[in-house]
Amino acid sequence: MSVVSLLGVKVLNNPAKFGDKYEFEITFECLEQLQKDLEWKLTYVGSATSSEHDQELDSLLVGPIPVGVNKFIFEADAPDLKRIPTSEILGVTVILLTCSYDGREFVRVGYYVNNEYDTEELVAEPPAKPVMDHVRRNILAEKPRVTRFAIKWDSEDSAPAEFPPEQPEADIIDDDGTAYGAEEVELEEALIKEEAALAAEGEDMEMAGAEDTAGPAVAAEDDDDSDAGSEDLEAESSGSDEEIEEEEGDGDEDMEMGEDGEAKPTGASAQNGQPIGEPPHGEVMVH
Repeated sequence: MSVVSLLGVKVLNNPAKFGDKYEFEITFECLEQLQKDLEWKLTYVGSATSSEHDQELDSLLVGPIPVGVNKFIFEADAPDLKRIPTSEILGVTVILLTCSYDGREFVRVGYYVNNEYDTEELVAEPPAKPVMDHVRRNILAEKPRVTRFAIKWDSEDSAPAEFPPEQPEADIIDDDGTAYGAEEVELEEALIKEEAALAAEGEDMEMAGAEDTAGPAVAAEDDDDSDAGSEDLEAESSGSDEEIEEEEGDGDEDMEMGEDGEAKPTGASAQNGQPIGEPPHGEVMVH
């Protein structure tokens, strides 16, 4: 909690000529006795593109500060034209009213200021070199921008926390990043399995192609065996049973074992289109 709270700022001479003094009536409240003075400053922003042209118009030490509501008048001189770029004298700029305690700023009030000519002729046709006697400033007092900062005052207890408070319940919540990583691992494993299945299917197709190529040769051998068998039938009919057994044995030799442990036929059965394999998926002293 801030020991000093700004209650209000009133711009007294507004609008005014560019070279007139700035006057503010400042009201603030002090909640406890302070050991040091408050330092008030007024800064004129000379350029919107560089802080080199900023001017500290005046600074004021106020104290000792009694407890309660306090009020005082703060006056500051107009900015030095030599330190302002000629092209940025006219137009909109900013003034900053700040207050610090022991070198630590705790409140800042910003006002927009519009510098313009006071005659329509000069507004319509502004000269190359500004005519300062006809330049009028207008502070937009109705729309101040107030920024407050937490600082350490006299006691250590008033110092703001350097680190955010601990949140033990945050450790209980599941980490979204971990869950997301697990999903990626699971997806990657599924892709690996699918690629392996596609590779196995490709090998089966290659084997089937090789068997198709060898099919006619096997068929030719079968023809030879059949011819031989016919000759034997003509020569000796009693040897037909033995020859049939030998042909069945040759057929067993033509069977191949697949990767899944099932026997796969070759030759004529491959040519007939039988499947080879199955695919997977206030008040104060002013110094």
